[in-house]
Amino acid sequence: MNDDLRKTLEGIRELAYSHKLLNYSISEVSEKMEVPVEQLTQLFATDCDLVEKILSFERQSFQDIFETYDFEGVNAIDILLTVGREVSDRFKDVTPSLTFSLKTTYPKIYQHHIEARINFIFEKIKINIFKGISQGIYRNDISVELLARLYISRLIDIHNPDFFPSDQYSFNTLFDAMFDNFIRGIVNDEGMRYYEKCRKHLHLNAK
Repeated sequence: MNDDLRKTLEGIRELAYSHKLLNYSISEVSEKMEVPVEQLTQLFATDCDLVEKILSFERQSFQDIFETYDFEGVNAIDILLTVGREVSDRFKDVTPSLTFSLKTTYPKIYQHHIEARINFIFEKIKINIFKGISQGIYRNDISVELLARLYISRLIDIHNPDFFPSDQYSFNTLFDAMFDNFIRGIVNDEGMRYYEKCRKHLHLNAK
């Protein structure tokens, strides 16, 4: 991805975050970002192309987290904590709630995006659960497939503004609650002790 395209996509995500973007069209982006339409059409062939690239950028921003870190041999709980922290730090780029309105306007493009994102996260969560079990910090009596699907279901729910209006619940609050609940449901006693130790350390660092 070239710098001009990345900078433009970051600007579009910023507009979405501040609720200044309604239909994600080239003409609207041109007006709101004060960029000539001719300049934008060099990056986006059509409005559909613009939407596809926004959503692709969102998926890639999330996948970049796993490319940034080498998780080989790392404690499974530490991996989840690292990913959770990165999701919070990169909130504007990785959360689909900012583009949830596209579900109605561009249903096919949005559906493809969600399926691709879910498949990626689903596989990563399964890998993490298997790793935690093998490391002796997750319960060995859980269904990996079921727990991974439940995680995806909860993740989808917290991004739904009909369930959790953004003016009442922040993304970080919802994500932290979901994450904490998920962890506590899969760790064994040893894993719980380690998790509580990590949480205490994180709280101390946050002060």
